Amino acid sequence: MGPPGSADGRGVIYYGTVLEVNGELWMWYLGMGDQDEGRHYRICFAKSKDGKTWEKPDLGAVDYGGNRHNNLVDLDQGKFIAQGCVVYYEPEDPDAARRFKMLFTSTKYPGLLFGVAYSPDGVHWTESPNNPRGAIKLEPQGGIKWHGAYYVNGQGGLHWAPDGWVRALVTHVSYDFENWTQATVMGFRRDPLPPRPVGHTGGADGEAVHLGAGLWNRGNVIVGIYGQWHGTPTNDRRWLPIDLGLVVSHDALHFSEPIPDFRIVQAAETTSSWLPSGQATPLERSPALMQGQGFANIGKETLFWYSVWVVPTAGIRVAHWDRDRLGYLSPFVTEKKTPHLISAPIATNGQPVAVKLNIGGINQWSSVKVTVLDEQMRELPGYTAKDCTGPEQSGLSQRVVWGHQRQVIAPGPIRIRVDFTGVRPEDLQLYAIYVQPE
Repeated sequence: MGPPGSADGRGVIYYGTVLEVNGELWMWYLGMGDQDEGRHYRICFAKSKDGKTWEKPDLGAVDYGGNRHNNLVDLDQGKFIAQGCVVYYEPEDPDAARRFKMLFTSTKYPGLLFGVAYSPDGVHWTESPNNPRGAIKLEPQGGIKWHGAYYVNGQGGLHWAPDGWVRALVTHVSYDFENWTQATVMGFRRDPLPPRPVGHTGGADGEAVHLGAGLWNRGNVIVGIYGQWHGTPTNDRRWLPIDLGLVVSHDALHFSEPIPDFRIVQAAETTSSWLPSGQATPLERSPALMQGQGFANIGKETLFWYSVWVVPTAGIRVAHWDRDRLGYLSPFVTEKKTPHLISAPIATNGQPVAVKLNIGGINQWSSVKVTVLDEQMRELPGYTAKDCTGPEQSGLSQRVVWGHQRQVIAPGPIRIRVDFTGVRPEDLQLYAIYVQPE
């Protein structure tokens, strides 16, 4: 929140986006100020080097309270109440005016119809003349470009549910950012389906997915953090808890949980720390989180931003982990067999690549051996487990070496096999395998 009189002096919420731009983190979020009646949110802008300390630049783009000294972005001069924005950054776009792209919802297009806009700098935005986008109704939260197409997800769509509608993760797709699919792909849902007992009593009851998922492209996998809606049988949203869960996808359309119902960020926030005693409504007392769009690796940490649902005075918060350690794989040990894994095919385009492991648990009783296979899972000479002499210790980016070979050169796609060895291989935790050109 900003000081009294500023564009976000009454509160902020994170129906927004964080992107890495020119070596900085840029955030688009919703702010509410003293000049706004009711819950009138406008899109604000902030920058950071470390993802934890943010500055609000004086953009001079929008008149607010009689002056332009504020951090409001110019989307129709903030005349309409903003409800959410998902921003995409494509510095390689040949049209400089479209290098920033935004999908947004606002009261300008009632009924959750969304619009698109373009910007050369992330501050000054021009709406598409084709807005709003047909009859598409969506509360968007996550967006990604994947294999040449744009994807946006959130809650919406018309899919079967016991009470006629259910909060679930649904996705629209576009190849030009203008023409989006009218139909939605049902990507992930948590409500009970037959033959399990349904037991719904209304639209807020039971388990559901709140606002889709914020997405992160990690090369051959997409990581997402979504809202775990825990509805009550009374359908009373005032007492509704929302945690944050973890999903993964390999096509940006269909998602699954590595561990069902696992809470990667547990809702423990209450308003007792920022509202005077007795001033919080039941809704504001509920431990409920709201994810946005935006992950980043900064130094040795992975960061993800979120806010507290419907409590604008709670500010925007950040969760952090050791870099790329949102989850890990440990071997299931069986007698007389070496536990191992084999990756999906990885394209190298004939370039030399380094193989590194993000791994924990290496010690005198547990170690790993790495073999490089071709696409048909045949060993490549010189890159076998017998040749492997590293890594020899745990760490975020431990290089694999085969004798004197520090790079892999192969004419086609490769696979990586990791053998978990030693007398206690179950102590190992493999977080990630990096295959990087050099």
